[in-house]
Amino acid sequence: MSDDYADVRTGIVGLGNIGRYHADRLVDLGVPLAGGMDIDAEARASFTDHYDAAVYDDYHDLYDDVDAVVITTPNKFHEEYAVAALERGLHVLLEKPLAHTIESARRIADAASTAEGTFRIGFNNRFLNAVQHIRNRIENGELGEVTHVEANYVRRRGVPGRGTWFTRKEISGGGALIDLGVHAIDLSMYLLGYPDVKEVSGVTRSEFGGRDDYAYLKMWGPDSGPGTFDVDDSASAFVRCAGDRTISLETAWATNRPATHEFVVRGTEAAARFDLKDGDLTIHSAGSDGQDHLLDTAVEMRENDTHTDEQRAFFDAITTSRDIGGGIDEAMTVQRIVDAIYRSSEGGGTVTLGDAET
Repeated sequence: MSDDYADVRTGIVGLGNIGRYHADRLVDLGVPLAGGMDIDAEARASFTDHYDAAVYDDYHDLYDDVDAVVITTPNKFHEEYAVAALERGLHVLLEKPLAHTIESARRIADAASTAEGTFRIGFNNRFLNAVQHIRNRIENGELGEVTHVEANYVRRRGVPGRGTWFTRKEISGGGALIDLGVHAIDLSMYLLGYPDVKEVSGVTRSEFGGRDDYAYLKMWGPDSGPGTFDVDDSASAFVRCAGDRTISLETAWATNRPATHEFVVRGTEAAARFDLKDGDLTIHSAGSDGQDHLLDTAVEMRENDTHTDEQRAFFDAITTSRDIGGGIDEAMTVQRIVDAIYRSSEGGGTVTLGDAET
C-alpha cells in the first residue's frame, strides 16, 4: 500500500464484475474507495457489504463526494457518466472502449479537451511488462525502424454471454471488434508510436453467435441463446499509417482455430514476438558477423498485474501531472479505426481517413 494517493477520493461507476475488479486493486494501492454507484440495487448491496463503502443510485450524489472516478458501465452509458464527471473537474479512468459510437466518442473528447481533470482510457494491456520491454527496445533503436505489427486477439469459443449487453449492438456498439479489437489496435498503435492513420480496410463477421448449436463453455455471463445476438463475433482488418507503417488485425470471440494472443512487432533490425496472455517474449534477428546466422533470443519477464499498473500510472498522473499517454487523442484514434473497419465492412471497400479525422 502507498500513502501517495491517500488524498484522491475515488468512486466506481458500474459495480459489476469489472467494477469490483478495479475496486480490489484500488484498495490494494491504498486509494480511498469513497463509494460506488449503480442503478441495480442488488449490485449496490453486494458492493457495500464487500467493501464497506457508500453506495448511490444517482451518480450526481457520488460525484459530490469524490475527486476521481473509474467508469466501468456498459459502453452506451460511457458518455453520460464521463462527460458529467469531466464537467465537474473530476479525474476519469474510463474502461475501454471510449464509447459505443463515433458520435458519442466525439462528445466525450470535446468534454475532455477542456476539462481540468486527468482523463485516461482503460487500455491496460500496454502496461504488460513484455510490452514495456519492447517499447524500451524500440526507443533505444534496437529494433530499427518499426514498420509493421501483426496483432492477434482471438478466442476459440469466447462470446461473453449471449443475451448480455455485450451482444446487443444498441448498448455495446459492436461485438468482438469493439470489445477485444480495441486492445489489439491500441497496442499496435502504441508500439508504432501512434502515427497518423491514412487508410483502413476490414471485414466483420457474425458466424457463430447467432447459431442454435453454439458450443458455450464458460465466459463472463450466462448463455441465453442467439435471440438477441446482433453483433460481430470476428473481424479481419488492415490499417495503413503514415510512413507506410501498417497493422494486420485478427480478432474474434469465436472461430474454428486455436485461441491466440500473439503479436509480432517487425523492425528493420529485429522483431519482437510476444504473447499477451502468458507474457512469452522472443527477439528475432539476423547477423553476418563471422558466419551468417539467425538469432532467436527468449526474454523472461516478471509477471505483473496490468490493471494495477494502469491504476498506479493513472494516480501518478493525477498527483504529479505527468503525461502517461492513453489520453483522449489516442482513444479517439482507436475509436476512428474501429468505426472505419465497420464502415469498410459495410461498404465493401477501403476507408480513407483525412487529417481532420486522424
